Amino acid sequence: MAKETFEFQAETKQLLELMIHSIYTNREIFLRELISNASDAIDKLHFESLTNRDILEGNENYEIFLVPDKDSKTLTISDNGIGMSRAEVVENIGTIAKSGTKAFMEQLAKAKEESGGAPDKDLIGQFGVGFYSAFMVAERVTIVTRRAGETQQATRWESAGDGSYTIEDAEKESRGTTVTIHLAKEFTEGETDYTDTFVLESLVKKYSDYVRYPIRMNVTTEEMPRDDEGKIIEGAEKIKKTELRTLNSMQPLWTRAKSEIKPEEYNDFFRDQFHEWEAPMEVFHTKAEGTVEYTALLEIPARAPFNLYQADYEPGIQLYSRHVFIMDKCKDLLPDYLRFVKGLVDSPDLSLNISRELLQQSRELKTIGRALEKNILKALGKKLDKNREDYEKFWEQYGRALKIGIYNSMYSGRDTVDKLKDLLLFHSSKEGKLVSLKEYAERMPEGQKSIYYATAKDQTTIEQLPQMEQLRERGLEVLFLLDPVDEFAIETVREYDGKNFHSISRGDLDLGDAESEAAKKETEDIAKANDDLIKDVKEAIGDKVAEVKISQRLRSSAVCLVADEAGPSLSMEQTFAEMNNPMFKARRILEINPHHELFAKLQQVHAAGKDSEEFKDYCDLLYTQALLIEGILPENPVAFAQKLAKMMAK
Repeated sequence: MAKETFEFQAETKQLLELMIHSIYTNREIFLRELISNASDAIDKLHFESLTNRDILEGNENYEIFLVPDKDSKTLTISDNGIGMSRAEVVENIGTIAKSGTKAFMEQLAKAKEESGGAPDKDLIGQFGVGFYSAFMVAERVTIVTRRAGETQQATRWESAGDGSYTIEDAEKESRGTTVTIHLAKEFTEGETDYTDTFVLESLVKKYSDYVRYPIRMNVTTEEMPRDDEGKIIEGAEKIKKTELRTLNSMQPLWTRAKSEIKPEEYNDFFRDQFHEWEAPMEVFHTKAEGTVEYTALLEIPARAPFNLYQADYEPGIQLYSRHVFIMDKCKDLLPDYLRFVKGLVDSPDLSLNISRELLQQSRELKTIGRALEKNILKALGKKLDKNREDYEKFWEQYGRALKIGIYNSMYSGRDTVDKLKDLLLFHSSKEGKLVSLKEYAERMPEGQKSIYYATAKDQTTIEQLPQMEQLRERGLEVLFLLDPVDEFAIETVREYDGKNFHSISRGDLDLGDAESEAAKKETEDIAKANDDLIKDVKEAIGDKVAEVKISQRLRSSAVCLVADEAGPSLSMEQTFAEMNNPMFKARRILEINPHHELFAKLQQVHAAGKDSEEFKDYCDLLYTQALLIEGILPENPVAFAQKLAKMMAK
């Protein structure tokens, strides 16, 4: 097929512009990125070969090869991995929409803004755009690739990063990919001479020492000749000697003793292996022997991925058997609420050709998973007790995952609630800081029957709720549930330390003291005396509320809207509505404060006639006022405004 020219997609052009004009001060990372891509390609080949040996084409020796050439000012990185077909070249190199480019650009702009110039840390690999880093040092990049098993034809791709690229058929004897970088002049001299074997050796040792496939390069040295006794022959010309060197140690970090590993080595490992650009929040390096033997090297990243709770996020742990990679992103190892944990497990008890279907039934894998889950939760519990500041940083990034885990326990089993409930944190009306359920329960006054909570989008809104007045007056602590998932999690927990959870906006507040009992009796008497009024208010409002009642909980506010003890709360109803699921409706109850001056006016208007327009307007305005307090817009804002204006004019 003849050579064809294509235009890069718009986002790719923008990215190339950034790369070429070097917003990055650390350009040498291009080599790390290309070696990482080569290693990934070999991983993919190895995985496919487990079920299709033919694609190996008789060669099971994996390697990555570097070829610097001072004369042509090029650096070539080749691998004998999976390679690419022509269609895959167009999809993977010509377009990068799948690589998270938009998010990359946004993060880059943020980093530039925060640093006042060029970002001081790498962002490239974090968004899967590593190949394009080659254009930071290249005038032109050429790729020749042949997919394993497709012996008929290879593909040649080339671009100068000018907005277009060419593709044509090519010949390549072996499978895999060869990337040739035609270096810009400034990268062929001094410390940035990427044709210098010493410079390349140093970069491989610095960035890619743990790559599990050999990275090889021919290295030519000059030395003085020696005589039979080993003495240098004076005046003789130097002899050039070329040797094939393996530049990386390939010793998996997880096989070394923890005492021998420095924190920066863990940091480097997770950066190279999992593209993490900040030091991990927590590292778990575990070796176990017994029924099942395994080594695990896991981390909790410093920051949650931007898509952690989205459908396109793929959680999972890498699996190895005797240091040989067998599976990427095994989802069956850890429960979904630990989806943020990254790392690997290496076990000789796992079969090299185990399938995903067999993994789900693997006794060994389940044993390993249970042990790791226990270790992680134990470490988090210890952090909560011993290092509160660090735990709150963890909670800020990953607390939602634990809350979702509790809510999903209705499908996975009640034991998940017991494992996670002591790790929950919520904002509180006490001291304005995060508290655990244990801390709340320990300082509950004697006689308090329930753990009280309130829901809203922010703390200020909750503090201004009419329902807070009575509890604030009694000095009772209230948990502030600010995330939509909070209430679902709390409802799933049901009780803590024998105390039920009680929303201040659902049902009656059974405070259980003498003052409360007296107020309850007074409220019942007022309700009985105003029975006709209450019935007529309900009739005027209609089906918008299930019930109208005299309130015991209100102090300064005229009305409030609460939900029935059974069924969804008002906040749950709003959450379901935002999810386009309007079927779940709260049973709304309008409570009226009998001690507010507005109640006396309502009695007066009612006495003039329940069918009067004024009485109906009063009822509607009271209901709409209650809606607005809850942050719910009225169905007809214009009609509400007109009624309010008419009432004000009187």
